[in-house]
Amino acid sequence: MAALSEWQERLEETALAPIRRTGRRFWALVAFLLAVIGWGAYAYSVQLRDGLVVTGMRDRISWGLYISTFVFFIGISHAGTLISAILRVSQARWRTPVTRMAEFVTVVALVCGASYVIIDLGRPDRLLNVVIYGRWQSPIIWDVLAITTYLTGSITYLFVPMIPDLALFRDRLAGRTSRWRGWLYTVLAIGWNGNATQRRSLTSAIGVLMILIIPIAVSVHTVVSWIFAMTLRVPWNSALFGAFFVAGAIFSGIGILIIVMAVLRRAYHLEEYVTEKHFVYLGYLMATFAAIMIYANISELLTHGYKLSEGVEFHFRQLFLAEFAPLFWFYLLGGLVTPIVIALLPATRNVRGMVVAAVLVTLAMWIERYVIVVTGLRVPLMPYEPASYAPTWVEWSLLAAGLALFALLITVFTKVFPIIAVWEVAEDHEATVAPPGTVRPAALETPKLAGEVGP
Repeated sequence: MAALSEWQERLEETALAPIRRTGRRFWALVAFLLAVIGWGAYAYSVQLRDGLVVTGMRDRISWGLYISTFVFFIGISHAGTLISAILRVSQARWRTPVTRMAEFVTVVALVCGASYVIIDLGRPDRLLNVVIYGRWQSPIIWDVLAITTYLTGSITYLFVPMIPDLALFRDRLAGRTSRWRGWLYTVLAIGWNGNATQRRSLTSAIGVLMILIIPIAVSVHTVVSWIFAMTLRVPWNSALFGAFFVAGAIFSGIGILIIVMAVLRRAYHLEEYVTEKHFVYLGYLMATFAAIMIYANISELLTHGYKLSEGVEFHFRQLFLAEFAPLFWFYLLGGLVTPIVIALLPATRNVRGMVVAAVLVTLAMWIERYVIVVTGLRVPLMPYEPASYAPTWVEWSLLAAGLALFALLITVFTKVFPIIAVWEVAEDHEATVAPPGTVRPAALETPKLAGEVGP
């Protein structure tokens, strides 16, 4: 039991380390990310001043980089809530060190993704028209409702399992950190002391949330797909778009989760808890969804290509042979086939190999969103020359700013909140090594400070 106590103490110190120590590299990274965001703010001010004419979008191609990135961010938001919930439901115990990272990736991705809808409007005040004049027959209203519900559920799903760890921070950092931190942890811990009633309530709440969040998450990307599928455009005319988008969302979500895990693991020395096993298991899951995506692409392309209705020939030519061929072939070969190969080969079935596969998947899935949006709008509706679209420096700047905001929010989160679910990891470890007959899961209790008295 002494070894178990030492292990738990080491775990708690690892979780507390990012709060207690902040080096120059952290501030340099924050300064760089703020600079990128600042440049994006300048680009947005130019767009507000001059209008959407400063972008490459016009009347015939009215969606571009912004909506592609919106769909991408909403997709990777499935990294946490959906993956974490599925792994909780399936009682996959290996998930415990990575669930917290996955859950806050979800919240951050939703915040960043929603901002691109406002940017794409050109005039942000028009957002009020959705509330004032919105019609429930419109998929756009469905999307607003779905994303709002998903964000609310994701924040709740992130917060509730964090309560015991917030109480741990409240007690361990009492008098050793800034006043605002102490107040924050005290308020968010909501009086947690780890008694039996609180543990039962926490377990019940997590059980309800993980069941509710799965259909909510599925509905979000299904509704996003309907914005395309219910528009009169030949390439988007598919009843499979809902399933296709959900599978792609989980696929890209796993990829971004692996990247975030690798960065945080290296930055905060989490190698003892986030091990190669976690990368390999997530790599297997990513390869599985790559196979699903290959099947979905073959089914979609074969169905359209066999009938070759009006407009499909033009669409296929731009995908396979013409302007978008390099992007599309990279998506197919680099983003779908290569991750499967990496997961199958023993030589690449390791942390480095899975991170490489995850980078390929993330890049390829952003390209897929861009290709879906732009190529769908390029197919002529009438016998005129197809329109062209190329993002301008304003659009690229706002894309960079969105990615920087994503990284900044995660970076700041790690300096305020526990990045590992301490009580879940400790509970799992105790269940593995503790002698039979241990009934009370001590990991859920708030450890006492030295010198405290009490039962």
